[in-house]
Amino acid sequence: MPVFSVFDFRLPASRAPQRPWAARLSGLALVLLLAACASQGPVGPGYYRVQPGDTLTRIARSHGRSVSELMRWNNLSSANRIDKGQVLRVDPPGGSAASGSGGASVKRGSGGGGGGSGGETAPPKLPPGAPITDIKLIWPAPGTVARGYDGGQSRGLSIVNKAGTPVVAAAAGTVAYASNGLRGYGNLVIVRHGSTYLTIYAHNRKLLVKQGQSVKQGQAIAEMGDSDSKRVELYFELRRGGNAVDPTRALPPR
Repeated sequence: MPVFSVFDFRLPASRAPQRPWAARLSGLALVLLLAACASQGPVGPGYYRVQPGDTLTRIARSHGRSVSELMRWNNLSSANRIDKGQVLRVDPPGGSAASGSGGASVKRGSGGGGGGSGGETAPPKLPPGAPITDIKLIWPAPGTVARGYDGGQSRGLSIVNKAGTPVVAAAAGTVAYASNGLRGYGNLVIVRHGSTYLTIYAHNRKLLVKQGQSVKQGQAIAEMGDSDSKRVELYFELRRGGNAVDPTRALPPR
């Protein structure tokens, strides 16, 4: 089961068919960003938190791995770009145990899966279609749901309204990201709700919050817009343990 505090966050590669280039999108930058924002507590089995003065070579050697293995398992583009506090996978994905290229055998615990921190295991799976009861959301914006969640190309809701329509936090939390660095999502806000949930708000005209800021449920965080979109819309997504789930399972009926 994956460790989820860092949320191995990858925006859906093809959620919008009008964006064929989106398949090239990498979530690495945001994974690293969320790692920096995540709890500094102990990490789960199979993971290591980068300490001051660490190098990837040193980390690989101490865990009986090769640098190329760590780069591959953590989607690193350069062996020279790791940050203090970043959480790295040091056990391979899949399997209960593995031997690194250095010959050391490392037992894999329950903390496999995408990069993580905090020593927590993923939340239990929900029965298909069951309501989500451990978080209560409010609708992030008024408007028409032009496209719903289908678990495939659309992993969230596209809510259409006029430019400037207030976008509010669907639940209280901490802003994990507020910028326009992910191509195809425009001015983007991501709010972290404890160690289990993220909500995602894309295509905004204007951002009203900053990274690290605490927000209350219903607080305005952005204005609806058409940044990196062909129409004015809010793309809203709910992530549970790093996986996209149907937001309507946690939203009140309209």
